[in-house]
Amino acid sequence: MSKELAGSNAGDTVQHAAELMRQYDVGSVPVCSDGKLVGVVTDRDIAIRSAAGGQDPRRQKVADIMSRVPVVGSSEMDVQNAARMMSENQIRRLYIVDGGRLSGVLALGDISTAHTCESNAGEALKNISKPGRGAQA
Repeated sequence: MSKELAGSNAGDTVQHAAELMRQYDVGSVPVCSDGKLVGVVTDRDIAIRSAAGGQDPRRQKVADIMSRVPVVGSSEMDVQNAARMMSENQIRRLYIVDGGRLSGVLALGDISTAHTCESNAGEALKNISKPGRGAQA
Protein backbone atom coordinates (compact mmCIF):
# COMPACT_ATOMS: atom_id res chain seq x y z
CA MET A 1 0.00 0.00 0.00
CA SER A 2 1.22 3.45 -0.83
CA LYS A 3 0.86 5.96 2.00
CA GLU A 4 2.12 9.03 0.17
CA LEU A 5 -0.78 10.42 -1.82
CA ALA A 6 -1.22 13.54 -3.92
CA GLY A 7 -4.70 14.77 -3.13
CA SER A 8 -7.16 17.30 -4.41
CA ASN A 9 -10.09 19.22 -2.98
CA ALA A 10 -13.56 19.25 -4.56
CA GLY A 11 -13.16 22.99 -5.23
CA ASP A 12 -9.89 22.58 -7.13
CA THR A 13 -9.96 22.93 -10.89
CA VAL A 14 -9.83 19.93 -13.20
CA GLN A 15 -6.60 21.40 -14.59
CA HIS A 16 -5.05 21.27 -11.10
CA ALA A 17 -6.03 17.59 -10.72
CA ALA A 18 -4.53 16.82 -14.13
CA GLU A 19 -1.33 18.63 -13.16
CA LEU A 20 -1.10 16.51 -9.99
CA MET A 21 -1.52 13.36 -12.06
CA ARG A 22 1.28 14.46 -14.39
CA GLN A 23 3.56 15.54 -11.53
CA TYR A 24 3.17 12.29 -9.59
CA ASP A 25 2.72 10.03 -12.65
CA VAL A 26 -0.59 8.61 -11.42
CA GLY A 27 -3.94 7.96 -13.05
CA SER A 28 -6.16 8.99 -10.17
CA VAL A 29 -6.22 11.47 -7.33
CA PRO A 30 -8.23 11.16 -4.13
CA VAL A 31 -10.52 14.09 -3.36
CA CYS A 32 -10.58 14.93 0.33
CA SER A 33 -12.28 17.33 2.67
CA ASP A 34 -10.71 17.73 6.11
CA GLY A 35 -8.74 14.50 5.58
CA LYS A 36 -11.84 12.51 4.71
CA LEU A 37 -12.21 10.87 1.32
CA VAL A 38 -15.20 12.33 -0.52
CA GLY A 39 -14.41 11.17 -4.05
CA VAL A 40 -11.85 10.16 -6.62
CA VAL A 41 -11.00 11.83 -9.92
CA THR A 42 -9.32 9.73 -12.61
CA ASP A 43 -7.67 10.48 -15.89
CA ARG A 44 -10.68 8.81 -17.50
CA ASP A 45 -13.04 11.16 -15.63
CA ILE A 46 -11.11 14.08 -17.09
CA ALA A 47 -11.24 12.65 -20.60
CA ILE A 48 -14.91 11.58 -20.59
CA ARG A 49 -16.63 13.99 -18.19
CA SER A 50 -14.61 17.09 -18.98
CA ALA A 51 -12.63 17.12 -22.23
CA ALA A 52 -15.15 15.15 -24.32
CA GLY A 53 -17.88 17.52 -23.17
CA GLY A 54 -15.89 20.56 -24.24
CA GLN A 55 -15.48 21.86 -20.69
CA ASP A 56 -12.75 24.34 -19.73
CA PRO A 57 -10.44 22.50 -17.28
CA ARG A 58 -9.20 25.84 -15.95
CA ARG A 59 -12.71 26.67 -14.71
CA GLN A 60 -14.47 23.36 -14.18
CA LYS A 61 -14.28 22.04 -10.62
CA VAL A 62 -13.17 18.56 -9.60
CA ALA A 63 -16.54 18.14 -7.83
CA ASP A 64 -18.25 18.27 -11.23
CA ILE A 65 -16.48 15.20 -12.59
CA MET A 66 -15.26 13.12 -9.64
CA SER A 67 -16.61 9.72 -8.76
CA ARG A 68 -18.43 10.04 -5.46
CA VAL A 69 -18.71 7.34 -2.82
CA PRO A 70 -15.56 5.46 -3.81
CA VAL A 71 -15.11 1.85 -2.77
CA VAL A 72 -12.82 1.79 0.26
CA GLY A 73 -11.03 -0.76 2.40
CA SER A 74 -9.20 -0.65 5.73
CA SER A 75 -5.63 -1.43 6.69
CA GLU A 76 -7.00 -4.28 8.82
CA MET A 77 -8.28 -6.27 5.82
CA ASP A 78 -6.17 -9.00 4.26
CA VAL A 79 -4.92 -8.90 0.70
CA GLN A 80 -7.34 -11.59 -0.48
CA ASN A 81 -10.34 -9.51 0.65
CA ALA A 82 -8.87 -6.40 -0.94
CA ALA A 83 -8.37 -8.26 -4.25
CA ARG A 84 -11.93 -9.60 -4.04
CA MET A 85 -13.32 -6.10 -3.49
CA MET A 86 -11.30 -4.75 -6.41
CA SER A 87 -12.51 -7.58 -8.63
CA GLU A 88 -16.17 -7.27 -7.65
CA ASN A 89 -16.16 -3.50 -8.15
CA GLN A 90 -13.95 -3.51 -11.25
CA ILE A 91 -11.43 -1.08 -9.77
CA ARG A 92 -7.66 -0.97 -10.04
CA ARG A 93 -7.12 1.06 -6.88
CA LEU A 94 -8.62 0.57 -3.44
CA TYR A 95 -8.41 3.60 -1.19
CA ILE A 96 -7.69 2.71 2.43
CA VAL A 97 -9.61 4.58 5.11
CA ASP A 98 -8.97 4.14 8.82
CA GLY A 99 -10.84 6.03 11.51
CA GLY A 100 -12.71 7.94 8.84
CA ARG A 101 -9.49 9.33 7.34
CA LEU A 102 -7.67 8.45 4.15
CA SER A 103 -4.49 6.55 5.02
CA GLY A 104 -3.32 5.09 1.70
CA VAL A 105 -4.10 3.38 -1.58
CA LEU A 106 -3.66 -0.23 -2.61
CA ALA A 107 -3.12 -0.65 -6.34
CA LEU A 108 -3.55 -3.82 -8.34
CA GLY A 109 0.19 -3.63 -9.05
CA ASP A 110 0.90 -3.74 -5.30
CA ILE A 111 -1.03 -6.99 -5.04
CA SER A 112 0.66 -8.54 -8.07
CA THR A 113 4.14 -7.99 -6.61
CA ALA A 114 3.31 -10.04 -3.51
CA HIS A 115 4.39 -13.59 -4.43
CA THR A 116 1.66 -15.25 -2.41
CA CYS A 117 -1.02 -13.16 -4.09
CA GLU A 118 -0.24 -13.54 -7.78
CA SER A 119 -3.39 -15.58 -8.47
CA ASN A 120 -5.54 -13.03 -6.58
CA ALA A 121 -4.15 -10.22 -8.73
CA GLY A 122 -4.70 -12.22 -11.91
CA GLU A 123 -8.29 -13.01 -10.99
CA ALA A 124 -8.95 -9.40 -10.00
CA LEU A 125 -7.48 -8.11 -13.27
CA LYS A 126 -9.59 -10.55 -15.28
CA ASN A 127 -12.77 -9.26 -13.62
CA ILE A 128 -11.70 -5.61 -13.64
CA SER A 129 -11.08 -5.81 -17.37
CA LYS A 130 -14.59 -7.06 -18.19
CA PRO A 131 -16.59 -4.52 -20.19
CA GLY A 132 -18.75 -2.11 -18.59
CA ARG A 133 -20.51 -1.85 -15.31
CA GLY A 134 -19.69 1.85 -15.12
CA ALA A 135 -17.57 1.45 -12.00
CA GLN A 136 -14.87 3.94 -11.02
CA ALA A 137 -11.38 3.34 -12.32
